[in-house]
Amino acid sequence: MFGYVTANKPELKMREFARYKGFYCGLCQSLRQNHGRRGQLTLTYDMAFLIILLSSLYEPPEKEQKKRCMIHPGKKQYMITNEISEYAADMNVLLAYGHMEDDWLDDRKLSGYAGMKLLAGKKKKIEKSYPRQAQVIKCSLLRLAELEKERCLDIDAVARPFGELMAELFVWREDAFQNILRQFGFYLGKFIYIMDAVMDVKQDEEKGRYNPFSGQSGTEEFEERVHYMLDGTLRMAIAEFEKLPCEQDIEILRNILYEGVWLKSERKQKNDE
Repeated sequence: MFGYVTANKPELKMREFARYKGFYCGLCQSLRQNHGRRGQLTLTYDMAFLIILLSSLYEPPEKEQKKRCMIHPGKKQYMITNEISEYAADMNVLLAYGHMEDDWLDDRKLSGYAGMKLLAGKKKKIEKSYPRQAQVIKCSLLRLAELEKERCLDIDAVARPFGELMAELFVWREDAFQNILRQFGFYLGKFIYIMDAVMDVKQDEEKGRYNPFSGQSGTEEFEERVHYMLDGTLRMAIAEFEKLPCEQDIEILRNILYEGVWLKSERKQKNDE
C-alpha cells in the first residue's frame, strides 16, 4: 500500500532533486544505523515525504554527508539527516511490520512471517518510544482487517482506518500544528488506500481476493467515479497542507502532492492501453 507518495522527478530542478534524493538516502542511513540491514529493507519514498514535510515545517538542524552504501558501493551518496529522519525510520519499521503481519495472516506468505520475526524486537522498542502512534497504528490495522474480512464495499468506511493511521504518523509533536497535520494525514491516507484498491482491483478479482471495488471495474463510468473520488480526497489533503507555514523545500512538496502521487496510476493506464 506504499510507493504512491513520490516525486515527479523530471519536473524537479537539479538542486531540488538533490535535496529530495538526499532525504531519501538519509532515511536509508537512519534505518541502517538504528535498525540494521533488516530495517533498511523497509525503506519507502512515502516516509521520505514525511521527513521533507516535517523538516520544512519545523526546520531542525540538518547534517549533510557523503557515504557509500550497499546499493551504490562505488560512489559516495549525498545524505541529509536530522532528528525527524530518526522518527520516520521508526515509523517506517512499524508500518513495515504491520504490512508483513497482514501478508502472513491473509495469504500465509512466508516472507511476511519471516519479516515479522526479524523486526519483532525492533517493533517492541519503537512502541515504547512512541506509544501514541503505535497504539493508533495497531487499532487502525485491526479495524481495517475486520472490514476487509467482512468484505465491506463501503469505500469511505474501509479507507477510514488507514486515514486515521496516517493522520497520527504526521503528528510528530502535539503542538499548534497537530490538528492540521492530522487532517492532512487523514485525507492523504484515504487517498493512498483508495488508489491502491483501484490499482489492484483487476488482479484481486482474478485471484478471488477482497477488494472494495470488486465487480465494478472495467467501465468508463467506474473510471470517472474513482477519479472524482481520488481527486476530491487529494484536494482536501492539499487544502490542509497549504495551511501550513512551509517554505523550505516547498516546490518539492508541491511537486509530490500535485503531480507525483498520480504517477503510478498514469503509468498503469498507459500499460493497459
